[in-house]
Amino acid sequence: MEITEVKVFPVQNNDKLKAYASVVFDNCFVVRDLRVIHGTTGLFVAMPSRKRKDGTFRDTAHPLNMEMRNMIEQSILNEYEDKVKEV
Repeated sequence: MEITEVKVFPVQNNDKLKAYASVVFDNCFVVRDLRVIHGTTGLFVAMPSRKRKDGTFRDTAHPLNMEMRNMIEQSILNEYEDKVKEV
């Protein structure tokens, strides 16, 4: 599986949330509403999630292995850094 497109939409005036992102796989499957978050150890990508009845959140889409998670995160963070440099 290959990431064929990454779009990043920076967010202004928010301490932790830095951007929203979408990723296209193999030009045929899109995952939207990923979030670039500034955490205690730096930037990371949070998967799209939904709030459950008990108040907890559950990912609606997520990679099944660390290799894919790293590939998605690196692609989004690289695009985010490029967007920030443009501003």
